[in-house]
Amino acid sequence: MLDSSKYLDFSPEVQQAKSENKPIVALESTIISHGMPYPKNVATALEVEATIRAQGAIPATIAIINGRLKAGLTQQEIEHLGKAGQQVPKVSRRDLPFIISRKLDGATTVAATMIIAHLAGIPIFATGGVGGVHRGAAASMDISADLQELANTPVAVVSAGVKSILDIGLTLEYLETYGVPVVGYQTSEFPAFFTRKSGFGVDYQVDTPEAIAEALQAMKDLNFSGGMLIANPVPQQHQMDKTVIDQAINQAIQEATQQQISGKAVTPFLLSRIEQITQGNSLFSNIQLVLNNAILASKIAIALNKPA
Repeated sequence: MLDSSKYLDFSPEVQQAKSENKPIVALESTIISHGMPYPKNVATALEVEATIRAQGAIPATIAIINGRLKAGLTQQEIEHLGKAGQQVPKVSRRDLPFIISRKLDGATTVAATMIIAHLAGIPIFATGGVGGVHRGAAASMDISADLQELANTPVAVVSAGVKSILDIGLTLEYLETYGVPVVGYQTSEFPAFFTRKSGFGVDYQVDTPEAIAEALQAMKDLNFSGGMLIANPVPQQHQMDKTVIDQAINQAIQEATQQQISGKAVTPFLLSRIEQITQGNSLFSNIQLVLNNAILASKIAIALNKPA
């Protein structure tokens, strides 16, 4: 039997929530250290947590502090990750043993957050967008570890789709191959992060948090090993003009290629450049969709937590 307590700490708030069987929503920390500049990153992280509490659930922002896996952060720890920014390593599955053994800090990606959430017994996780198959992957083989984590770790992820800098069609094909259900919340079309439409469909449209919770419970009862991707479109009033965002993405990708940026550095570079090109509009949209996902994840967590 795995003894996760050897590496895992709960914040007092999350520990109390677990002891009182309250609904909990996991949150990632890459968005704090690598997703946006200080102090906007800290303010956004605290706002997302407050949004979850307002819905009646408990937030568990996940990170690594001094080699300890953290399910729930204090405000001081969030401030620390925000101020340190990109000096904090971006941590996925492959990095966890080394960040732990060297007692370093780490900002968790979707994949690492899913792993730690599962260790902590938290079945639902809200983020902005998950990683996926990068454009040009036929040559580069650049495919996010997030997809394999969705195939193998039983945590449901609420997102506004995959990041629109990716190849959405190939990402969905990859998820289909590995048996990951892709659910559209009140939509039959897979959203494209900054916009509500991508031209691609979802496996199932589900219109209530309760119906999603019922499907997640069925997956648990069947002992499925993988997770579920719950695609929640950015609110209509906060989506970006498709032509504007597509032009910004194409320009940023071209610049990344010219500067030979690759690996972990690609996504932060692209999101930063897109923000600059759109004069901050993409960052505003990003924040709004994260808040929207936090609300839906809270409602699903509450539905999951109700007695059968």
